[in-house]
Amino acid sequence: MASSDIRTTFQSFRDDIDAYNDRRERLIKASRDITNLSKKTIFLLHRLVLENAESLDDREVYLAAAKKGYEKLREVQNAYAGLRAELEADMFWRYERQVSPGLQEYIEALSFAWYLEHGSLIPFSEVQKSISDSDGKAYFPLTVADYLLGLSDLTGELMRFAISGLSRKGGRKKAMEVCAFVRTCKADFDRFTPFIYELRKKQSVTTQSLEKIEDSWCFPLALVKRPDRLFLAVYAICVRSSEYDLPPEMLDDIVASISQSSRSKRGDEDEE
Repeated sequence: MASSDIRTTFQSFRDDIDAYNDRRERLIKASRDITNLSKKTIFLLHRLVLENAESLDDREVYLAAAKKGYEKLREVQNAYAGLRAELEADMFWRYERQVSPGLQEYIEALSFAWYLEHGSLIPFSEVQKSISDSDGKAYFPLTVADYLLGLSDLTGELMRFAISGLSRKGGRKKAMEVCAFVRTCKADFDRFTPFIYELRKKQSVTTQSLEKIEDSWCFPLALVKRPDRLFLAVYAICVRSSEYDLPPEMLDDIVASISQSSRSKRGDEDEE
């Protein structure tokens, strides 16, 4: 083989490697942008529910928050539409590791909005539909692994949702509902851990989230010493309510009062 042919061959190799690296960098940047947009959507959902709901039993607030969340996530869906050419044919499988982080964060945000609207897990078909064009043709295939890993992350947001709303009217009831839901999710996801390596680690985080939700039922006497940790407490609310036969409304008022006084105390300490 002539030296010119060898040079041409290696130039072809160089061009292929450069094209691969350029595409990889573009997908990494896009995945970071999608992750940021998804996180902002999650923060938006938390804020809309907790700021606008006088009671966590108000379903209209959940529906309005979910609607705003879907609108925000259209930015992510448009971003995926722009990546369609980058991930056509077998390119998705070649760059799956670069796409997965942002996709899982997007599924977490989408599933949170879905939970607020429906009170259930978003189906696989709905997630795939959300990253498809108007004709139903997917921008890229959704893997079962990314779907489950994104749903596993949802449990952490549900934990924050339950704990943050504990001091509001209906917060204890909502915390119990979320706790039962997360417990069911954990039991179902555990069956898939032998088949999806990353899921095992995320399930340990889900276990921690479940324990925190369970602790959030506790009567917040420890707020006097640790006002920054609402979920730490001494006695379970359900135990105290059975002992003293307190009505739910009174328990809600007690929790809200202690929470408010602990915040005021913390504010005074900060000023000092």
